Amino acid sequence: MLKIACADNNLFDNANFTFSGLKGQTKVGREGLHYFSKKATIVLTSPNKEFVDSIVNGLFRESHILLGNLMLQADSVEVEEVPQFSESMKYLCISPIVPFHDIQGLNNKMFVNPISDDFSDMLYDSTMFRMESSGLYTQEQIASFFRFQVIPDQDYLARINRMDKKFARIYSVIKNGEIKEARGYTLPFEILAAPEVQEFIYHNGFGELTAHGFGMLDIPYFNPEKKPYIVDEENSQ
Repeated sequence: MLKIACADNNLFDNANFTFSGLKGQTKVGREGLHYFSKKATIVLTSPNKEFVDSIVNGLFRESHILLGNLMLQADSVEVEEVPQFSESMKYLCISPIVPFHDIQGLNNKMFVNPISDDFSDMLYDSTMFRMESSGLYTQEQIASFFRFQVIPDQDYLARINRMDKKFARIYSVIKNGEIKEARGYTLPFEILAAPEVQEFIYHNGFGELTAHGFGMLDIPYFNPEKKPYIVDEENSQ
């Protein structure tokens, strides 16, 4: 476990955030995931600047950070440019999205076809619940965010199927001290929604278990100088 000292421990309880896994040149071996890069990157996003600053300061206060068999040292921080949000945005997954979790009567490992209305509806319900729980929006605003649709890239799905690769996997999650499982999806897609909803998704993560590192998104090519990161499921497991 990576423990970061924060000035205010309540920040973790009150902040909306998500983060990526450790990114670098890796290879799966018998003993687990082997890193071959001299440098590794983790991406963190939150609308709460105080929370982000506290995490960054905590990382730099540690002389070394032991993560599994890796001995890491904080080196640098890069703040990414924030895009302009519109009613139609295309996204890539930096980490898998979980459309539902711990819903009574549903199996957490159940596969939901991304092109189905159920997939979009589950993510809509999750997003509206999280937006309402954040306390940042009025009931009138929440009610106005009724236009919402997730449109997966069907060319990508067809290509993945032809290559006999997976875009949906079962992941183990430690939640409230218990090991649970959830199905996560990694695919490019478009979202049709109000700009306020797009902004919330971008900064807070998309779907469930965002505080566990799921649902982090990237927007391809909005910054021409930035190369978008695309998760390679075959090499990330």
